[in-house]
Amino acid sequence: MSEFALQVDNLVKVFEPRLFSRSSRTTVRAVDGMSFAVKRGSIFGLLGPNGAGKTTTLKMLTTLVRPTSGTASVMGFDVVAQPLEVRRRISVVIQETAVELFLSVRDNLLTFAKFHGLNRATAQKRAGEAMERFGLTSEANRKVQDLSGGYRRRVQVAKVFVAETPLLFLDEFSTGMDPILKREVMDAFRAEALRGRTIVLTTQVLSEAEELCDDILIMHHGKQLARGDLHALKLLSDGVYEIALTFDKLPEGIEAELDGFAPLRRKVNHNTLELALKAGEAQVLEWASRLARRGRLLHVELSGASLEDIFVELTQKEVQK
Repeated sequence: MSEFALQVDNLVKVFEPRLFSRSSRTTVRAVDGMSFAVKRGSIFGLLGPNGAGKTTTLKMLTTLVRPTSGTASVMGFDVVAQPLEVRRRISVVIQETAVELFLSVRDNLLTFAKFHGLNRATAQKRAGEAMERFGLTSEANRKVQDLSGGYRRRVQVAKVFVAETPLLFLDEFSTGMDPILKREVMDAFRAEALRGRTIVLTTQVLSEAEELCDDILIMHHGKQLARGDLHALKLLSDGVYEIALTFDKLPEGIEAELDGFAPLRRKVNHNTLELALKAGEAQVLEWASRLARRGRLLHVELSGASLEDIFVELTQKEVQK
């Protein structure tokens, strides 16, 4: 048995222009020669800006879209030649809400369990556990169409815990979740990986990937930009630092002063200023001291690059080529 749950070799997806369509008149190479493998029991993050090809890649791996060329296998089964075998071994949370709107919450979970061959007693037990875990017990008999967007997302995520498929695909899983629920879901995913399930996820919330992923691939315009664990990726952004300064009140004119630092990223939240800067350590310390003298400082924090800094730097370099 291979150590890899997922193997991808030179995967390509080209969307041809549609006749009579004003919005699609050019050929789009959405995925352009992607190759990677994912070890069993790991959490793998596929990251990239909007339009990078992440969702198209996931759709090919889950048999929803046929590749133009290249190969991909899931748990040893080819996604084109053996799609039914692939589907038996995966659970998927995609951006589009994949729930039956006219069924109740309970019936959504039970139907999903039946599709995966669970007997009635096991299906009812797991559906009950999933509803309890995701705060859905009180909504069990309501039709999904009557729920809010956030609760529909809960139902969708809860489904992957009903059937114990060896591989989970998650596309922006936390959309519409409140912070407490998101934290609980992330803890549940970690526990599932420790039990041996493989998780492949995309997310725009880079802090999620930083916390969850053992292995990360950053893509742009359908191609791989960087690959590795968080430590390996941080080595690509040597000389990037984060500064966080909290004042009793934000000094007047301080935002205009930041332009001279050419920050990779900046954020002002009430009286807190957050910056990502690429410069030598001595220069960064000088800038931090200069900003700190602008007002009454309550807190200062200096750290190395985050995954967001790495992501921004790599994608900006690609755009500038």
